[in-house]
Amino acid sequence: MSNKKNKTKNNNSQTPTIRNKRGLYNYSVITNFEAGISLKGGEVKSIRNSQITIHESYAKIEYGEVWLHNLHITKPLSDSTDWETLRKRKLLLHKKEIRKITQELNTNPGFTLIPVKMYFSRGKIKIEIALASGKKKFDKRETIKKREISRSMQNQLKKTINKFN
Repeated sequence: MSNKKNKTKNNNSQTPTIRNKRGLYNYSVITNFEAGISLKGGEVKSIRNSQITIHESYAKIEYGEVWLHNLHITKPLSDSTDWETLRKRKLLLHKKEIRKITQELNTNPGFTLIPVKMYFSRGKIKIEIALASGKKKFDKRETIKKREISRSMQNQLKKTINKFN
């Protein structure tokens, strides 16, 4: 029994978590949703090897379904099948979640759906999408200032801890 636990821990540590840093910089996140994604076999292999760009992608609701656009998954060299790297991919959400997202997008015109991160959960690829609104230039500057202040505070804290050790 302990071997199985160790195997799952090792698999989780080897699987990547791909984050959309540019999206989090350009947008302020309102709510997050976890969704499955329908992929082909070679695409899964590329995602495991982190051969993916998520920062230019966005999600749209079309005919009651959520689709992810502009997600670039590089074709692995070992894959002989022909597939499109920038095809739109279907996101798997519950109807209640889709209705909630649609209602928010319709009532608030400045909102959009962006992918925040992609990760593996129990052997399946999950993508976290966020309902977000665009930041203005001064908001971006403010986040940079906050980040710089927190970094300097962390450095000062480390220096004082090192003095006492």
